[in-house]
Amino acid sequence: MIVSPPWKVLIADDESIIREGILSSLNWQQLGLEVVAEAEDGEEALELACQHRVHILLVDLNMPIMNGMSLIKHIREELPNCKIIIITGHDEFAYAQAAIRMNVDDYILKPVNPVQLADVLTKITKQMASSMEKEEHLQMASKQIERNFSLLRERFCLEWMDGILSEGEIREQLAFLKMPGRAPSVLGVIQWSGNSRGKELFSERDRQLYLFAVENIVEELLSPYTMVKFRDHLGMLIVLVWETVPADHIEKIHAAVQTYLKISIATKFLQGIDEVTHVSNTYQQAKTALYKEVHLSPFVRQAKDLIAQGYGNPEITLEMIAHEMKVSPVYLGRIFKQELGIPFVNMLTHTRIKHAIHYLSTTDMSIIEISEKVGYDSQHYFSTAFKKVVGIAPNQYRKEGTMKS
Repeated sequence: MIVSPPWKVLIADDESIIREGILSSLNWQQLGLEVVAEAEDGEEALELACQHRVHILLVDLNMPIMNGMSLIKHIREELPNCKIIIITGHDEFAYAQAAIRMNVDDYILKPVNPVQLADVLTKITKQMASSMEKEEHLQMASKQIERNFSLLRERFCLEWMDGILSEGEIREQLAFLKMPGRAPSVLGVIQWSGNSRGKELFSERDRQLYLFAVENIVEELLSPYTMVKFRDHLGMLIVLVWETVPADHIEKIHAAVQTYLKISIATKFLQGIDEVTHVSNTYQQAKTALYKEVHLSPFVRQAKDLIAQGYGNPEITLEMIAHEMKVSPVYLGRIFKQELGIPFVNMLTHTRIKHAIHYLSTTDMSIIEISEKVGYDSQHYFSTAFKKVVGIAPNQYRKEGTMKS
């Protein structure tokens, strides 16, 4: 049971004998009340009420300078939670009814009956105590929600990925959980199989520590962006980002995990989500693509990594990568196409164009500068390759992207 301090009361009546009669007729302490001030006119009553921040006002309607009606109006503006009990005579009852319409809490007829007044005050203090209790419970619940915000976000995101929420439910939850009210620009899925160089078995404790370390690396490298991360039902790390993430940031995640943790992770980051209801489908696509990626042979996975690292070198070829991997170009080319469904040269082209799109969208670099940066000796050759993959020329892509934004 919440114990409240004594409620503060102000008695406002221009007749001192009535004020004194009210004051002396009740055991205020027993009622949990304290009369903190008396006033003989409305203006003084308003000043004292605001000064003491009173909880209950006993007010006569017929007072000088500022009458009871004007006082009630000002009190409602200054102290909206103050309880108001009007004191009125039989001949002022029509006047009292107008005051009741101003949302006063009760009224007492003169001469004041102490028993009736005590009953009214008891009823009002119970109402205030109940309101205070509800308010404290709401504040406690609010603090509890704030403390568990990350958990609530994770539960919502899991339901979001499962595709079981309507658009209205998604937007309501996004607002409540203080997340951006639109679809994320990027959805990433990150998986660690639990294996490492020469280590095929980890204790559950060590596995969780590694996963936690991966999360920390992801959070640190993506900290400039609006991001939410959580683990899905399979234990994979899901990352939602509300800005475009440069491809080299994703590569930095791989490099950092490899450098600091000596383990390798598989990732799939997808962009271009246009509606909050499409997030679930994008998540499923990313998982499917990642599953295929994880089941690639070490040769193909290493070849892809070498392409991602060296696409800017115009001299890169299948033969060069095969030589570095110490396998024959024929074998690497055959297994590459077998597992990925496209030839090596197509993968190299798509990687270059993917990075070119990023530079076109996020920088002011010229077309020739971009073509050189992604590994093309000739701007014409770059434009031809870009149009073949994307469907339009690089300068048109940049122009249309600018118009949309």
